[in-house]
Amino acid sequence: MPPGTNPISCKWIYKIKTKSDGSVERYKTRLIVRGFTQEYDIDYKEIFASMAKMIYIRILIVLIAARRWPLYQMDVKNTFLNGDLSEVVYMQPPTGVSASPGHVCRLRQALYGLKMAPCAWYARFRLSLLSAGYT
Repeated sequence: MPPGTNPISCKWIYKIKTKSDGSVERYKTRLIVRGFTQEYDIDYKEIFASMAKMIYIRILIVLIAARRWPLYQMDVKNTFLNGDLSEVVYMQPPTGVSASPGHVCRLRQALYGLKMAPCAWYARFRLSLLSAGYT
């Protein structure tokens, strides 16, 4: 671990997905970072969460209906796991991972719970739209 760093702790979240009859469909696990321990201007510089006002969504739907354009919906699974971090973030090794004392994990991509995860995802999404020719 580099001197002067403040590694973030993490924890595993376990979930059992069931079918409609109550039987087990699959077991899910997710590693989340305890981002509430991060401090502004020390661990991160900027956070961001884009929000659309409902009035703008309604106007857009009216325009689409009036011009008879097709409307598609998209859901990005594991959204926040697709953001590349511009800041250097260290995390304590998760339980179950054997690591030498004093060793930490350096995050290159965002994890759930990280304060800068929405900002990192939006930056990557924006770049992909710009590279596809959108303005």
